[in-house]
Amino acid sequence: MVEANTKCQTPMKTTSDGVWQGDDPLHFALPLLILQICLVVVVTRSLAFVLKPLHQPRVIAEIIGGILLGPSALGRSSKFLNSVFPSQSLTVLDTVANIGLIFFLFLVGLELDLRAIRRTGKKALAIAIAGISLPFVLGIGTSVIFRSTIIKGARQGPLLVFMGVALSITAFPVLARILAELKLLTTDIGRLAMSAAAVNDVVAWILLALAIALSGSGSPLVSLWVLLSAAGFIIFLVIAVCPILAWMVRMSPEGEPVREVYICITLVIVLAAGFVTDTIGIHALFGAFVVGILVPKDGPFARVLIEKVEDLVSSLFLPLYFVSSGLKTNVATISGAKSWGLLVLVTTNACVGKIFGTFVISALVRIPVREAVTLGFLMNTKGLVELIVLNIGKDRKVLNDEAFAILVLMALFTTFITTPLVTAVYKPAHPVAPYKQHTIKGATETDSEFRVMACFHTSRNIPTLINLIESSRGTKHRRLTVYAMHLVELSERSSAIFMVQKARHNGLPFWNRRGKAVAGGGEMIEVAFEAYQQLSSVSVCSMIAISDLSTIHDDIITSALDKRVALIILPFHRMLQFDGSFESIGHAYHLVNQRVLHHAPCSVAILVDRGFGGAAQVSAKNVEYSIYMLFFGGLDDREALTYASRMAEHPGISLTVTRFMAAHSLSVPVPLVSDNITADEMAIEACKAKAKEGNIKYEERVVEGYAEVAAALRDMGKSADLFLVGRSPPLPETLLEKQDCPELGPVGGYLASGEFTAMASVLVVQCYDPDRDTYSKRYIVKGEASVAPVTLDQDIEAELE
Repeated sequence: MVEANTKCQTPMKTTSDGVWQGDDPLHFALPLLILQICLVVVVTRSLAFVLKPLHQPRVIAEIIGGILLGPSALGRSSKFLNSVFPSQSLTVLDTVANIGLIFFLFLVGLELDLRAIRRTGKKALAIAIAGISLPFVLGIGTSVIFRSTIIKGARQGPLLVFMGVALSITAFPVLARILAELKLLTTDIGRLAMSAAAVNDVVAWILLALAIALSGSGSPLVSLWVLLSAAGFIIFLVIAVCPILAWMVRMSPEGEPVREVYICITLVIVLAAGFVTDTIGIHALFGAFVVGILVPKDGPFARVLIEKVEDLVSSLFLPLYFVSSGLKTNVATISGAKSWGLLVLVTTNACVGKIFGTFVISALVRIPVREAVTLGFLMNTKGLVELIVLNIGKDRKVLNDEAFAILVLMALFTTFITTPLVTAVYKPAHPVAPYKQHTIKGATETDSEFRVMACFHTSRNIPTLINLIESSRGTKHRRLTVYAMHLVELSERSSAIFMVQKARHNGLPFWNRRGKAVAGGGEMIEVAFEAYQQLSSVSVCSMIAISDLSTIHDDIITSALDKRVALIILPFHRMLQFDGSFESIGHAYHLVNQRVLHHAPCSVAILVDRGFGGAAQVSAKNVEYSIYMLFFGGLDDREALTYASRMAEHPGISLTVTRFMAAHSLSVPVPLVSDNITADEMAIEACKAKAKEGNIKYEERVVEGYAEVAAALRDMGKSADLFLVGRSPPLPETLLEKQDCPELGPVGGYLASGEFTAMASVLVVQCYDPDRDTYSKRYIVKGEASVAPVTLDQDIEAELE
């Protein structure tokens, strides 16, 4: 028996000679670690996919995945546990997991901005103090009960502090993701919650350092030396390391790549700081966290650091920590009325302490009741930081297996209920002033300000967008105002949350009113639009919407209502490649455009970008574009014609309006009612009158079928820079052909297809239809409006999918 135990503790060799040599890969460290990583990633990502409809943060799936792989579920099979997670492999697993955790805590520190914490208002500070104090006191009371029941003999001082920290902590990274998912991050309640959570996070780490120091040898003098050494090291980092970090930030200006040596130096500093704090005796995580906080947040340096580190750490290494924690969590130890009663007690105390404490203080500072309750729910968020506290407590012998399992389930439950409770309690209404100019025609006829919201995904779209804006400014009407909205997908990545926090904090989406830059290349985008605004009479306001792609259409529609725009310009979901073909950037982007078309409160245009005006912005005096407007008839075509007529006012625009008419041998187009025919004729007559005055050329073409229309379009494409078409012209069946992009219509779909080889961009216009606008009608009542997120009808959603 002794020999067997000795054999079990023999360290594993790193690599095997392969199965053909008779080696079992599971008995060697490297192949076993690879298997463990793959298994963990598959399990946690699968659970994240399952929980996504519930809007749960990924940390919930990772905690559950860790528990399922541990002795609580799959680990109950000794064969599975000994094969996949044998005791000899746990040292390597824990080491790799903690390396990932060190860099993750560095990322958490990068997300915290000390300047923002110093600017924390009195309300947020009071909420933070209340959110720490009452749960900490209740945690102390809970620790007394635990010590007298299931942790008999535990040292009282460390247990008090560990239990107080466990109940009082708010997971800043998890809270940021929940708020962003619920679109509350830049609302008043979101800003309060984030400010309070940032203060809470810093205080919690200080308390945890105290707890670790107290859990040492037991000598008060040793604990004092640990704390003093930690304080001295932080002072050293501020005095000696901060200037180095600041110098590297200054040497990495926006628009230039960050040098690889700076990234390497910073990562070495992180590891060195972790080594020193571990040597001091307060865990390696503290050094990495402090270095992350000290990195200046200005410029691209912090963002590039996050982008370099986050994918490998968050995707591969960090999930191992949840498994390492899950292997220590045995739910089976919670048995009997006493254990389950303690679970209910600690969960109740955690919720009551956070929610009630936050609610009382919020009420005292005159925050409305519903917002105060919501703040309480938000501040009750736990997560990875909670697991770190519990794991350190277990490693330091402060918590036993039963107490550890109880507290892990408490953290899981309190975080899981946050999103559904906030969704049920807090339904913010975004006030919107009603407006009448929903169309280009309406803005033109009333000679009112023409407001356009131009959306884009990447900086590649900007030159075309600016050239299109310049072509649209007109000369005979009041000024053109453009809201340039950068659409960014919100993900679980730290860089996405970093971008959110760098955005302007004055509503949803994130407006950028003061000309300051936002993260994610926003500085270059801002400069491009500012430069154009200074050289033209067009007013441009840069904006950024950071949301999940399944809900980003809410941001676009909400912004359109809030800014009272007459036209939304959306980018086509396919990007032009070097060989002239189009490649999709994702089906989710395709659905975004279709959802906006279904619910837009104004006219919508989809821009198929083939480099309109070239790869750079063209100055006003050098504008020389040939634009073709294809008129088949109908509401959308008339709206496109109005837009084209406005473009023709620009002296550098040559506009050709081509009206396609069916030959007499064809059946009558369906359906063309008399009102439409009259409206079409009136629009054409107005166009003919303008053609006599300015640079508009009008022509008519009689066609008999699809082939003749296609041939005519290919002929125009030889000289065209831009085509303007309506989305839904009433075409005869002989002119219709099935397209894979119904949002472009039959004509636009052909112009964007591989059959059409000309390098002309295409703008497909859909006119605002009051019968289709279910969005604004749903929320505008008695002259006032408030906007809530769009929920598509099931039949429409099924159609889009």
